[in-house]
Amino acid sequence: MPIVAACALFFYLAATSLTAVRLGRSDSRMPRAPLVALATLALLAHAAAMAIGIGIAGGVELHFGNSLSLVGLGMALVLLVSGRRSSLEPLGVLVYPIAALCVLAMILMRPEQPMARPDSWQISLHGILALLSYSVLGVASLVAILMAVQEHTLRNHRPLPFLNTLPLTLTETLLFQLIGAGFALLSLSLVTGLLFVEDLFAQHLVHKTVLTVAAWVVFGILLLARWRLGLRGRRAAWLTLAGMALLLVGYFGVKLILAR
Repeated sequence: MPIVAACALFFYLAATSLTAVRLGRSDSRMPRAPLVALATLALLAHAAAMAIGIGIAGGVELHFGNSLSLVGLGMALVLLVSGRRSSLEPLGVLVYPIAALCVLAMILMRPEQPMARPDSWQISLHGILALLSYSVLGVASLVAILMAVQEHTLRNHRPLPFLNTLPLTLTETLLFQLIGAGFALLSLSLVTGLLFVEDLFAQHLVHKTVLTVAAWVVFGILLLARWRLGLRGRRAAWLTLAGMALLLVGYFGVKLILAR
């Protein structure tokens, strides 16, 4: 696994560097194919490392490092797929390094002893749905930051050159598309948790569940306010970041404490 993971790290860092070069030379016509190739190779190597590290006999091992790695993989995948049609290249300088750090977490934070009892497929499904929702909503949070920066620069009449090709309306549209997809995945994770988790108190899941439900309410209100009131701009960005903060504390905060 270290060799495959090292390949993922190399390709992620190469994709980050090439993205930065393309942003610095926004007036040129550098082909996008090399960047797509590097990002694709990074995703394939990352997925291979995950497949080797996450699967154990009789179930799936979602320890803290593996969970972070799965979120990083999902974020990179969402960016690669979304970027092909929405020119979200600026996010690459954030998403690809985050994904690389998540690969490192998978390697460095692996427990010395495997889990005594691997998770059943039902619990694994619940966990994977939750992590996928965090991936989509994590990218949405970065898009929210990008949208806030765009709005600030437009208000102060100081547009950033590398954002000229990305209209603010397109950023807003993509933001709410990502929130909608993440909200649907988060809803499925809550449903599967309700069906498959046997004892919240015995499994130390009360705090995680409460904070996840609170985040689900925040994202639901955000989507409803967009639909009914046309919510946009900085308020939408702050609500997105607030909901993501609740998810991060609810899942990774509790998981990190229990891992100690």
